[in-house]
Amino acid sequence: MSADPTSRDNRLLDVPSAEPVVRYERLGPVATVTMNRPAYRNAQNSAMTYALDEALYAAAADDSVKVVVLAGAGKHFSAGHDIGTPQRDAHLPHARVAGLWWDHADKAGAEQRFAREAEVYLGMCRRWRELPKPLIASVQGACVAGGLMLAWVCDLIVAADDAFFADPVVRMGIPGVEYFAHPWVLPPRVAKELLYTGDRMDARRAHELGMVNRVVPRAELAAATRRLAERVAAMPRLGLALAKRAVNQAEDLQGLHTGLDAAFALHHLAHAHNAETSADPLAGLDAKAMARAAKDARKGT
Repeated sequence: MSADPTSRDNRLLDVPSAEPVVRYERLGPVATVTMNRPAYRNAQNSAMTYALDEALYAAAADDSVKVVVLAGAGKHFSAGHDIGTPQRDAHLPHARVAGLWWDHADKAGAEQRFAREAEVYLGMCRRWRELPKPLIASVQGACVAGGLMLAWVCDLIVAADDAFFADPVVRMGIPGVEYFAHPWVLPPRVAKELLYTGDRMDARRAHELGMVNRVVPRAELAAATRRLAERVAAMPRLGLALAKRAVNQAEDLQGLHTGLDAAFALHHLAHAHNAETSADPLAGLDAKAMARAAKDARKGT
């Protein structure tokens, strides 16, 4: 059940459910926000999006929190957006906290898709990127598509040696995920290769390219992330906030903010094209079809 995140240090945040989709825990100056849909590889439905937002808002408001860790329960960080689990809730009204676009639930066509994704995907990621406290991603297993978006809004990424990164949505005829930070977190030719092939990038390669800060053995991921978080937490809170803002502003001066808007428009052009020419806005591909395509690609078939 949803709770006031400031009421106690170890709680669950979610809509009423037997298995809440986000856990929030504070230990000393570090708050850990954990996605908790391990049976679905932490696929992000709207319930998870708003629970994440509630938890991050709570961490921002808590003066005892200096650093926030974003993690995923189970074997995987996040396999992306929920496009087919029993709890997929894309049809439900949203809370409208990331922007002023009207609700999507009673709209149709491209208007529905654009309004929803401007809120729950692009808008939320931009909101979380501006969290005025350092945000560290602790990544294991799959960090795919929408999972990449969550990792990329974080300031630092610690990856387990079993982590892999991919954005395979070009298979749907879509140019990339909604938070299109690819050319800012990767060299442009590497970003193109990631998109053109849909292939996985392992943690070592991501580290070589500067997308990941540290790679550690899977068994040491939580402890290594904690040590880094505590080291960062030793710095002055305002200094950290201002340093984060300075780097974010530099990225925006390099075109990130306007680039995201431009790519988001292309993303929705692709959705609209799919809706007119195929079974649905995802070109008829569900999570199982995407997984089969990825498996076949790795086999070279």
